[in-house]
Amino acid sequence: MAKEKVVLAYSGGLDTTAIIPWLKEHFNYDVICCCIDCGQGNELDGLEERAKLSGAEKLYITNMIDEFCDEYIVPCVQAGAVYENKYLLGTSMARPGIAKKLVEVARKEGAVAICHGATGKGNDQIRFELGIKALAPDLKIIAPWRMTDIWTMQSREDEIEYCKAHGIDLPFSADSSYSRDRNLWHISHEGLELEDPSLEPNYDHVLMLGVTPQKAPDKETEISLSFESGVPVALNGEKMKVSEIITKLNELGGANGIGIIDIVENRVVGMKSRGVYETPGGTILMEAHDALEEMVLDRATFEVKKDMGNKFAQIVYEGKWFTPLREAIQSFVESTQKYVTGEVKLKLYKGNIIKAGTTSPYSLYSESLASFTTGDLYDHHDADGFITLFGLPLKVRAMKMAEVNKEK
Repeated sequence: MAKEKVVLAYSGGLDTTAIIPWLKEHFNYDVICCCIDCGQGNELDGLEERAKLSGAEKLYITNMIDEFCDEYIVPCVQAGAVYENKYLLGTSMARPGIAKKLVEVARKEGAVAICHGATGKGNDQIRFELGIKALAPDLKIIAPWRMTDIWTMQSREDEIEYCKAHGIDLPFSADSSYSRDRNLWHISHEGLELEDPSLEPNYDHVLMLGVTPQKAPDKETEISLSFESGVPVALNGEKMKVSEIITKLNELGGANGIGIIDIVENRVVGMKSRGVYETPGGTILMEAHDALEEMVLDRATFEVKKDMGNKFAQIVYEGKWFTPLREAIQSFVESTQKYVTGEVKLKLYKGNIIKAGTTSPYSLYSESLASFTTGDLYDHHDADGFITLFGLPLKVRAMKMAEVNKEK
C-alpha cells in the first residue's frame, strides 16, 4: 500500500533538512519537498541533491519571481503599504504566494498534508497557515516547532546530531549566525546582537545587499523611473519587467546605502522583535511612486488612500491576503491608480533619495494657481468668505466659552 504524502516547504537549511527524516519517522509519510523561488539567488544551489540525500522522494523548485513582483509587490507599492511606518513587508508579501504554490503541489501530488518549519513565536506560521486554510481547508498542517512532545530538538547542535543519526551528514555548521529571510524585494536579519535593542547592529557583518551610507560613494547617482497606471515600466528610459527594475534598483540602492532600517516591530503573536531589514530597490520604488501620486491624486482621495494603505499593510503583515477585505481594498487602490502615469527623477546619495523632478500628463498641479501672481482661476477676495465659513465653528465656540467664563 502506497504511503500518504506530505509537502514540505523546503529551503535547504538545517531546520527543514532535519524535518525530512522527522516526518518519515513520526508520520510514515513520503516527503515531497517544495522550494519556491522568490529571488533567493544562490541559496537554491544544490538543493535537489540535498533533499534527496535527506530522504525526500522528490523536490519541486518553482520559480515565481515575476508572479511575486506582479501580483504581490506591485499591489503593495500601489497601496503605499508600510507596516509601522518603516517595514516594507518584504517577508510578508512573499508568504501568500508561497502558500499558494505549496497547495498547488499538494494537489498535484495528492498529498494529505503540508508542513512548514516556521517557529511557534513568529509571524510566518500564521501567514503560511492562513493561506493554506483559505485555499485548501481539507489539508492537514504540520508545524514541528509547535509539536514539542515529538519535536524535541532545541538547538542547531541537536538538529545536526539528529541528521547524522539518520544517515544525513551534510556540511552544516553549529556556529550561531543571523536568522535571515531573502527574496528579490529584501533581506531581513534577526538574532545575535540584534536581540538586544541597546546594541548597535554590526553592519559590517549584517549587510548583504549593500553598504552603510557612511561607506557609500561621495558622488550622487541619477536615475529616472517611469510608471503607467501605478506600475513601474521603465528605468532610465529603458523598458523592463518589474522584476528587472527591482533587480537593478537593488544594485543601485545598495551601492548608495539606501533602504537600511533598524526596527522594533510588533509581531502578530503579541511580542516585540528587533531586526535589520535591507530593501534598497523597494525603498526607491516606493519613494518614486509616492512622488508621482502627490502630483496626480486629489486631496480627498489621497487622504482616504493613506488610511487604506495602512490597513492594507496590516492585512498583509497578518497573513490575511486571501480575504474579501484585501480584495476590496486592492480594488479601491487600483481605481486610484488609473492616472498614476509619468516619470520621476531621483538622485541617490549616501542613504538619501532626493527628488530631481516629477512629470505626468495627468498632473493636477497648476503653476498659475500655485504661483504668487494672481491667475484667472483664483480671486484672492474669495478667501475672505471661505475663511469666515471654515472658521465659523471655532468662532462660535470661542464666543460661547467667553460667555460661560463671564458668568462665573
